[in-house]
Amino acid sequence: MTYKMYLLGAVLLALPTIGMADEEQAKMYALAIHGGAGRPPAAGERRQGREAVLSEVLTEGKARLARGEASLDVVEFVVRQLEDSPFFNAGKGAVMNSAGNIQLDASIMDGRDRSGGAVGGVHTVRNPISLARRVMTDTAHVLLVTDGAELFADECEGIERVPNTYFATEYQRKKLLRVQAKRKDMEPIESRGTVGCVALDLAGNMAAATSTGGLVNKRFGRLGDTPILTAGTYADNETCAVSCTGTGEDFIRNAVAFDVAARMRYRGDSLEEAAKSILVDKDRTVRGGLIAVDAKGNVTLPFNSAGMARAAADARGLWVVEVGE
Repeated sequence: MTYKMYLLGAVLLALPTIGMADEEQAKMYALAIHGGAGRPPAAGERRQGREAVLSEVLTEGKARLARGEASLDVVEFVVRQLEDSPFFNAGKGAVMNSAGNIQLDASIMDGRDRSGGAVGGVHTVRNPISLARRVMTDTAHVLLVTDGAELFADECEGIERVPNTYFATEYQRKKLLRVQAKRKDMEPIESRGTVGCVALDLAGNMAAATSTGGLVNKRFGRLGDTPILTAGTYADNETCAVSCTGTGEDFIRNAVAFDVAARMRYRGDSLEEAAKSILVDKDRTVRGGLIAVDAKGNVTLPFNSAGMARAAADARGLWVVEVGE
């Protein structure tokens, strides 16, 4: 990754907080959203749609934080909206696996006590992020997958179910056919898209949420980093909240989401230093990007892929919406 490419993701990161008065800190909130790392869409309806959705959910998410809503509620709300949009690889609009079906993963984490919940390989849950939250609040577990997660959804009042065909779009059908025509080995390529949100609320609590359809043409049953806390999602009030996007296997091998927090806690890195040092490390392969917010309201949005759809806002006036490079 070139330094120039990193700057594309990081130039609008955090406003300085040195010397911030206690009163100003008490009023601080911050929000960051991503719509997936990978090659950005060309100018046209899909690019415009992604930008419009990100702008809309950023506006509403910021308003909710400003009026005192909890970060956990806000990150779930934002990710639900992205899951309902056909322009992102999560929920409706998710990529197809090698069998032509859609399997969805999601996770959510509460920075107050590092509790979390996740689901993997679900196929009839309209909003997997909400089922992940129910795993966190209604079970003694962290991760439920495939049929077990579906059976748990049967028990959960308010979890909307849809046929698997609901998630399918013509755009993703054509993409699968193109990939399979080129790759006879049935290995997945590209479509690193994921959606995620991190937030700091007025009470000083942080939360993170991530949802995805995974890799196009992935093998049936494959799970990436999204449903794995510490790999694709992490939140701890003492350090930061992180949501990752990219090639999931890379983020799992390197425990990337947790590593950002660990570098802050154990090495004293700033949020930006922690995130950057992981993505530019030549001794490890981490393809993609991440969004993160810390306890002071600093925001970072770095990536080393061709692009990353991203958005951010805070109480100091930060406003970023980018869907390209």
